[in-house]
Amino acid sequence: MAEAPVDPFAAAGIEQKPGAQVPLDLHFRDVDGERVTFDDLFEGRPVILAPVYYRCPNVCGAQLSSLFNLLLALSFELGKDYEVIAFSIDPRETPQDAEAERAKLRKRWPQLVDSPHVHFLSEVAPAARPEPDPAHQAAGRTLAEAIGFAYSWDPQIQEFAHASAVATLSPAGKLVRWLYGLGYQPDDMRLALTDAGEGKVGSLGDQLLLLCYHYNPRTGGYDNLVIGALQVGGIGTTLALGGFIGVTLWREHRKRKVDA
Repeated sequence: MAEAPVDPFAAAGIEQKPGAQVPLDLHFRDVDGERVTFDDLFEGRPVILAPVYYRCPNVCGAQLSSLFNLLLALSFELGKDYEVIAFSIDPRETPQDAEAERAKLRKRWPQLVDSPHVHFLSEVAPAARPEPDPAHQAAGRTLAEAIGFAYSWDPQIQEFAHASAVATLSPAGKLVRWLYGLGYQPDDMRLALTDAGEGKVGSLGDQLLLLCYHYNPRTGGYDNLVIGALQVGGIGTTLALGGFIGVTLWREHRKRKVDA
């Protein structure tokens, strides 16, 4: 009996690992080909981390475009309040691939993309093979596993199956939040960075907002606890009012029967 084909999308997703420590000693190369570690890049600030691959024909380019577009609307200052790191999950990619992607993004967001606080990383020693080797534990895969980002190579379509998401890390390199998809809002990112900043990023108003909003790991966004409480309260009031009306009508009906 023939084995069922492997479904790479079943192996793609995000495992929630809040507080997971990123290996800060992993070595990558930046767009200039220089060898760097995460420890070199954090500089005491929280990080927006984007797992991508630069030759992705589908969502990765859109994901990075959405991220930089959102950063324009963010009240926090790049380099002062946070760093941005994109890293490749494809062990075959090189600094040239990273630079090619950066060149595309530069057309719309030159000030952001060319900032020394935005980093596009690839493997130190790209795998010289036509297809990724699952047994090859490259730095990108090690990092992805540490933060719960699961992906898989699909040999039939010659692409990676993976989720679209960005993470925020604390200045110490611990995973704080995931934001899923392409439609997260500036407020979600602001709250995620405030969370990651451990009280050092964001105004007093941002800190107070965290008391009113709760991170929902199922949706990868922040829910308004106040609105939720009002909704629950409204439902409770409606049920109580309905119960009062019901009891009143029952008593009136019973009184009529007794009088009759």
